[in-house]
Parts: sequence; C-alpha cells; structure tokens
Amino acid sequence: MPSYFEIPLSATPQTFPITLSGVDYRMTVQFRNADQGGWVLDVADGQSNPLVQGIPLVTGVNLLAPYGHLGFTGRLWVQTTNDPDAIPTYANLGTDSHVYWVTD
Repeated sequence: MPSYFEIPLSATPQTFPITLSGVDYRMTVQFRNADQGGWVLDVADGQSNPLVQGIPLVTGVNLLAPYGHLGFTGRLWVQTTNDPDAIPTYANLGTDSHVYWVTD
C-alpha cells in the first residue's frame, strides 16, 4: 500500500531542505509569471548540487518519472483538493494544491 507524505509548501517562492525516504534534498519552488508559466520545482542533493531543475508542477503524473536514472525512491505527485486535475495557481499552492512524496 502506498505511503503519502505532503511536502509542506506555501504560495511563495521558497528554498528548503527536506528528507524524503531517508535521503536529504534541497528543494526550490518558484512561480514563473508568463504564458505557459506556473510553479516549477528544482531538486538538489543535500549539498545543494542540482539533480533536476525546472519541473512544472502539473497534476496527474509522477513528476520524477523522466529521472528514474537518478535513483529517486519515491514519486512526486501534485493534486488540487476540489479538482484533482487543476494545476496549482499562484495563490493556492500549499492550501488547495498539494505536492506529495509517494512511496510503495
């Protein structure tokens, strides 16, 4: 049965350390206010060495699927409370739109 951990976010650009499945990471979320923009995620290792950058926070997919070769032991999943397919807006990240670390 999958295990879900909500990554604590707020509707503001931020960089923070986080431990997921016993591995230290540093995450950065930023909002790109442009056509086809929105929230994007950068993931670095615990020493701030970039692993992946510019992942759009979209719903319905494992955000880390294209990066399986990097050895992530979980999935990142985005979902919005009232409409699971709605992408996070500038104002609702962390309140109505959530990012989860999912492990099996």
